[in-house]
Amino acid sequence: MGDGNDLIRWIGTLGRDDVAEVGGKGANLGEMMRADLPVPPGFVITVEAFRRFRDAGDLGREIDERLERLDVDDPGRLRDAAEELRELIRRAPVPDEVRAAIRDAYGELSRRAGVHEALVAVRSSATVEDTARFSFAGMFESFLNVRGAADLVDRVKDCWASAFGARVLFYRKRQEVGGGMGIGVIVQRMIAAEQAGVLFTVDPATGDPGRIVIEAARGLGEVVVGGLVTPDRYVVDREHRSVERTPGRQEFMVVYDEAAGRNKRVPVPEEEAAAPVLTDAQALRLAELGERVEAHYGAPQDVEWAIERGAVFLVQTRPVTTLEEKPAEAAERAEARERAEARERAEARARPEGELLLRGQGASPGTASGPARILAAPEEGDRLKEGEILVATRTAPDWVPVMRRAAAIVTDTGGMTSHAAIVSRELGVPCVVGTRNATHVLHDGEVITVNGRDGTIAAGAVTAPERAAAAPERAARAGEAPAPAAAAPVTATRLYVNLAEPGRVEDIARLPVDGVGLLRAEFMILSALGGRHPRLLLERGAGDEFVDRMAADLTRFARAFHPRPVLYRTMDFRSNEFRGLEGGDRFEPEEANPMIGYRGAFRYTREPDLFALELKVIERVRRDYDNLHLMIPFVRTGWEFRECRRLIDESGLGRDRRLELWVMAEVPSIAAWLDDYVAHGVAGVSIGSNDLTQLVLGVDRDSEAVAPLYDERDRAVLAAIRTIIAECRRLGIGSSICGQAPSVYPEYAEFLVRCGIDSISVNPDAVDAARRNIARAEQRLVLEAARAGAHREGPKGQAFRSVRERRDRRS
Repeated sequence: MGDGNDLIRWIGTLGRDDVAEVGGKGANLGEMMRADLPVPPGFVITVEAFRRFRDAGDLGREIDERLERLDVDDPGRLRDAAEELRELIRRAPVPDEVRAAIRDAYGELSRRAGVHEALVAVRSSATVEDTARFSFAGMFESFLNVRGAADLVDRVKDCWASAFGARVLFYRKRQEVGGGMGIGVIVQRMIAAEQAGVLFTVDPATGDPGRIVIEAARGLGEVVVGGLVTPDRYVVDREHRSVERTPGRQEFMVVYDEAAGRNKRVPVPEEEAAAPVLTDAQALRLAELGERVEAHYGAPQDVEWAIERGAVFLVQTRPVTTLEEKPAEAAERAEARERAEARERAEARARPEGELLLRGQGASPGTASGPARILAAPEEGDRLKEGEILVATRTAPDWVPVMRRAAAIVTDTGGMTSHAAIVSRELGVPCVVGTRNATHVLHDGEVITVNGRDGTIAAGAVTAPERAAAAPERAARAGEAPAPAAAAPVTATRLYVNLAEPGRVEDIARLPVDGVGLLRAEFMILSALGGRHPRLLLERGAGDEFVDRMAADLTRFARAFHPRPVLYRTMDFRSNEFRGLEGGDRFEPEEANPMIGYRGAFRYTREPDLFALELKVIERVRRDYDNLHLMIPFVRTGWEFRECRRLIDESGLGRDRRLELWVMAEVPSIAAWLDDYVAHGVAGVSIGSNDLTQLVLGVDRDSEAVAPLYDERDRAVLAAIRTIIAECRRLGIGSSICGQAPSVYPEYAEFLVRCGIDSISVNPDAVDAARRNIARAEQRLVLEAARAGAHREGPKGQAFRSVRERRDRRS
């Protein structure tokens, strides 16, 4: 088929002067193909085809009338108008001559590919898209894996309809783009990419023209462009033709499923996961193609590429614009950047309310809406106003003062046991972690809705039902008394609560709980330190100030829960967290893996003066409230604990015979040392399932690279917990658990009850569900034992007697 028809243009005949006829992307692809660069074959359905479709019947007149009365500043009306316009286009018939031209061109492309019906990609190509003045980045639609002439025509109409999306209409109005904006549609043979990615013909971070940077991943390239994986990174030295590789992390890839007719995610085979995505020869081949593209356009380029059966294809190129400039050029660029940011904010406001923007892991339940505030460091915290949503790459203890003001929290990294997740649950604010690129996708000041239960971030404010659902949580945060709840079932297994933040203690104390199973010290200590490292505090003679402030906070907890027990876990900062405080770089070591480094009981043996401050705080509070007890974290060996015991005995607490001393069971060695701990006065053990899981499975819970391996339900972890509880029962001391697992997994309660645990401590939001799960597990256990014959020996009979004895004691 030739090019005599003004409705179809083959890519090989196009060039940069054909933008008005086929749109920016189509013209650019033709320019690359004419330069003998490897571009997938295909054709462009011209702007003229869209004009004939638009002018057929009354469609054009109706579109113009609706655009004339469009109010883009009303998000609801804009959304409705956009959807009506798109639906008009989807319903409108395609003129016979346009449909025939598309069908004939598709048949020709299939014949050239040697197949009956070629699999194609269908991409929008607007005349004002990717131009020097307008970007319209990501606003027009593309469709992959299209097969058959009828399906192709439908997807072409969808591309035409995308010119009337809410964001496009808002952008057109704000940028004063006239009604004559045309849109072409590119149709290219689908490349079944085995590897794909992007390359920059200049280092985008440094502007070094001697370095070509390539990012590569397995499967289709959307995982790289969309930031879904960490790609392999290759740097090619132009002068020496050498290749330097930085491995990435890719747990899955996207491939085309022929049977299902769509793309799907599949795990990267284990044997491939650690292997380089590209060979050095492939990296050098890509670098050579990048140099050719740059030479043709006369400027550094950002190129998207794909490899199919060893053949390299270039699917898009654009100029790199983040290079070093002369002062005048830099000033001009800064102004342009400001305008672009303003446009981004405008585009963000135009996102239809409820549009899904991001998905991550729901880490703290609840729903909240407000302006996003993207912060790079806690020092920027004064930018976050009450009611705004904190968006950050990650958080650490020095972020806590900022987090207290947030309506919700969103992070790029992290999981259910990350700092952001734990603190959010303590504060009672919704949180979504592990979004990967929230700090890039969201715009400062953009109103968003965070759903901390299902892990989604949507555009605009929440709907009325969601607001109603979130009302009890907002009331609790505002200090209002929670609404009366149904009577909680009585259980033999005590239910405790995990706490750290004094702001909500009075409200939480009214919940049906038996005490505090874990009172974390870190957040109160940070407040008492005032951003300073504790050793700096001692140097400046401010130890008494620290004791006064800590005692005031601890008194609130002890008073609110009295006479119910409150287990205070002493400071368990890691060295990397301490380094962020003022003076921290003077006192803290730099550790490759601080999770298993200088922390817990071992730190107390090396810095007894700091431990003494905390002991002084507890002594002062216990003068009025003897329900406050002491728990030592991260105990590895017997000699560490004995040294801590000696320090306690030498303090004012040494004469306090009613003080209960507990240890955290976070290190698997506790099973071997527990009899020694008991001999030196331990009254109970609280299982920290987060750290215990980490050390049983050898998985750093702060590492995203091995996150799929982290599972508190792994049978090795369950076996360790079962052993610890059994040892506690044998030695006649209390057993509890305060890790994240019981708050997340309902089945964990039954497992713990069957093991004979004395108490379970959960997050405040999980209290009601945990109480029901415990009661259900106990009832099931009693019923099973009754059916089997309670007199029989064996695990069920023993567990039944344990439940019965504890219930009798509580009665």
